[in-house]
Amino acid sequence: MPSVPAAPDGPPPGIVAYLTAPALELLVHGVGGATPQDMLGDPRTTRVTGDNTAAVFRRTEDVDAEERPGDYRDKPIPEAYVWSNLTSGNGIRALWLLLLPFMVVNLAHWMRPTTEGNARTVRLYGVLVRLVALTLTLLLVAAACEVALDLTAWQCAGSASCSDKKSWLGFLSTAHGGWWSQPGRRIALAALVPAALTGLLWYLSHRTWSAYESQQPLPNAEESSAGPALGRPGFWYGRRLVARLRAAHTAAGFLTVAGALTVATARHDRAADHTVLNVCGWALQGALLLGAVVVVWVICRRGRTESRFDAALDRALVTLLPAASLVALALAVLYAGWSRPAWSSVGRLDGGARSFGLLTLAQLLLVLALAVVAVILNRRTPVARTAMRGLGGPAVAMLACALGGVMSGGVAQRVADWLDGPGTPGMATGPDVPVSGPPVLLTWQASVIPPLLLILLLLALHYGIRTWRTRSALGPTVEGDYPTERPDPVRTGRIALARAAADLTDHAPRMIAALSGATLILGGVALLGAFLYDEVPGRAAKGTPSPVEAVAHTSQALGSWLIGFGFLLLVTWGRRAYRDPKARRTIGILWDVGTFWPRAAHPFAPPCYAERAVPDLTWRMATWTERTQGRLVISGHSQGSVLSAAAVWQLPLRTRRRVALLTYGAPLERLYGRWFPAYFGPSCLRGLHDEVDCWRNLWRHTDPIGGPVRVVPDEDCEPVDRDALLDPLAYGRTRDTPLPAPILGHSDYQADPAFAAERDKLLARLPEPALPRQNTPRT
Repeated sequence: MPSVPAAPDGPPPGIVAYLTAPALELLVHGVGGATPQDMLGDPRTTRVTGDNTAAVFRRTEDVDAEERPGDYRDKPIPEAYVWSNLTSGNGIRALWLLLLPFMVVNLAHWMRPTTEGNARTVRLYGVLVRLVALTLTLLLVAAACEVALDLTAWQCAGSASCSDKKSWLGFLSTAHGGWWSQPGRRIALAALVPAALTGLLWYLSHRTWSAYESQQPLPNAEESSAGPALGRPGFWYGRRLVARLRAAHTAAGFLTVAGALTVATARHDRAADHTVLNVCGWALQGALLLGAVVVVWVICRRGRTESRFDAALDRALVTLLPAASLVALALAVLYAGWSRPAWSSVGRLDGGARSFGLLTLAQLLLVLALAVVAVILNRRTPVARTAMRGLGGPAVAMLACALGGVMSGGVAQRVADWLDGPGTPGMATGPDVPVSGPPVLLTWQASVIPPLLLILLLLALHYGIRTWRTRSALGPTVEGDYPTERPDPVRTGRIALARAAADLTDHAPRMIAALSGATLILGGVALLGAFLYDEVPGRAAKGTPSPVEAVAHTSQALGSWLIGFGFLLLVTWGRRAYRDPKARRTIGILWDVGTFWPRAAHPFAPPCYAERAVPDLTWRMATWTERTQGRLVISGHSQGSVLSAAAVWQLPLRTRRRVALLTYGAPLERLYGRWFPAYFGPSCLRGLHDEVDCWRNLWRHTDPIGGPVRVVPDEDCEPVDRDALLDPLAYGRTRDTPLPAPILGHSDYQADPAFAAERDKLLARLPEPALPRQNTPRT
């Protein structure tokens, strides 16, 4: 930066430049995104650093502000970091909806209760979550195998009445007697569909891995396992772990397809007494079992490396494991495609029902084990206000499994209806039935959806009544906040309702607990029912009292319709988001919350945008303060406050001391502190307060997302939380507000005069740059 000429008999030019160093206000938007024009309040903006995905903008007139420090003595330079394209950029990201269960189970990893020591128990928690994530990959690929191998190639193509309705299946039909008409060859060809799905997931994960997990943190960070986890050098650099998990999950997908082919074919060979083929089948099954053991070992062997910047890659493992599984799949295709003229396809494909049953049982047992570990961790180091007393992770993992079940069951039900016409699956049986439908367990799981929705409806009714009662009780409090205004019952009711609705966020843990608990119990009932009866609920209930039979029939029919409707709704929403940027931005809000955390459990989850955003902000703050020696306020709204806190934690301590933090509408404690106590708990937020120069938090009673951070400072320090801002700013019509003032809730904090006042106070509290030492000439 060029120096400012000194006045006569004044200090050297360099000292004057330091004394007039400007201040910077770095604005970070929240969920839903924002344009730089809106953030800076000027239609003329210029990108000063960054790319089309995420960048820092200034008003055009402020681009060279550092060269004109005299113009900014009484005001900061406003700067906006825009990161919305990280979550809602191009249309391809609409497909991330299909990865929703993977994103949810990844959240469970970060919901670990706070603990001190107990490294083995903490590691066990992570291993269990990664194993639950692995079952979701297996479930997705198994569902693809069910659709392609069983319903299409085995059942429909094996039935003349079904294949005649689908001309594109003619070359596979047994009625035509072609080369592909043998069952083994049909399913071998159909295996290309789940194999291609696995390859697509690998490609998407690798592509996003190169863009997100490969962002370099600040250099010269020392290895450290102490202090807050988000401040460790390797926290936002998960390149090595994601590569390992991607290799393991890709191998698991290929091995699942190979297993579906091999198990069905080997059972036929054993029944037909083909000696050579039988030996080949046993050998191939043994190889697949060995591959499964290796995959589980890789999943369990290594977790995240956060205490240091780990740039190494396990290249041999990352390359050889998927390649070996792909070779095993090729051998399975060759084995299944061998000529077996006497083989005919009847009923359902062998192995499918057992696979879904084992996956469901494994998920239930893993979630229960995860709950036990979470209880142990929470009891050793209890933290007040932790959601569900530390059981948030197991509850969310259970919901992820339920989402995976709905998606897999929904696609199987809809494909069965499409192939054979709509109807209640499994109610008609016999040789004349062209398509027997998906495994019985999927129908049982669909049948528990109506009672689950009934529970959800009762919860909504309960909290709706509670909100209405709270609204009535808040009336006097609202009118007391505007003592000079004439009471208006309608206006008071609207403000009170906004406050009461915002309070529902604090009751979310109870709702999640009830929903996940009911899902666990009903999932166990579905598994037990399918195991005991091996019939769909409608047929299993025959002979029972008429009310029970009626409930079973109704639940099965309604569940089948709902699970299909849910899947079609998801696909429709994704298709609309692909074409409509506004709809894509709405989905982006979901990703803003769900993909903040790195991919520590599932490599096929949508990528973590914070692994790009946090280094961006850290580099910008560190380089600007080092270059200008100026003061800096990082100002974060909503999710932007979380990014701001994470970036400040990554700064060197000497830089952190020269930065002020202004948060508003911040979910730091209300959501992140309660659901992720190990990373945003009271001790973490208190440590952040102690290490930055100053911190101020703004919030409103009408805000359903943001709230106080509840940091209790020392007696001689100003509280972090300002008293709740009035919302609306004016109760009735006044000379200054002739029209009714809106209830802002979570938005437009900068419209409140308190925002500018608090920002200016923070800038005033930051220490002025120290004068550089003058060199004394030697004599």
